[in-house]
Amino acid sequence: MMDTQTEKCVLVLDERLPLGLIANTAAILGITLGKQRPEAVGETVYDAAGNAHLGVIEFPVPVLRGNAQLLGEMREKLYSPAFAGLTAVDFSQLAQGCKTYGEFRDKMAAVPAESLRYLGIAICGDKKAVNRLTGALPLLR
Repeated sequence: MMDTQTEKCVLVLDERLPLGLIANTAAILGITLGKQRPEAVGETVYDAAGNAHLGVIEFPVPVLRGNAQLLGEMREKLYSPAFAGLTAVDFSQLAQGCKTYGEFRDKMAAVPAESLRYLGIAICGDKKAVNRLTGALPLLR
């Protein structure tokens, strides 16, 4: 289990996206983050009738507002040694436009990093480092 006293997870999404794409981006980031940080997901719970409900994340994950420029700058910072200990999941316009994972893999290998346009980024890890990157960002409402 994650230590919520010292660790934090957030999603930062481009607020200018259409609602459906915001929801899709959040879902993709959440699934990938769950694979990278499975200890954040609680165990299966049961209701009074004995029906199983698969575990969900054990702590809040703020969804914050950003834009394409901010997301690009944030992604670049996440490559620096100062933030190397954080888990960062990004979802780009390139990824969103691909029909297969093979297409995504091939296109990503050929694209310059600075030309990527990010739709969202999930960040998880040391609370102080996450707050340095995202502490001034408002909630997406």
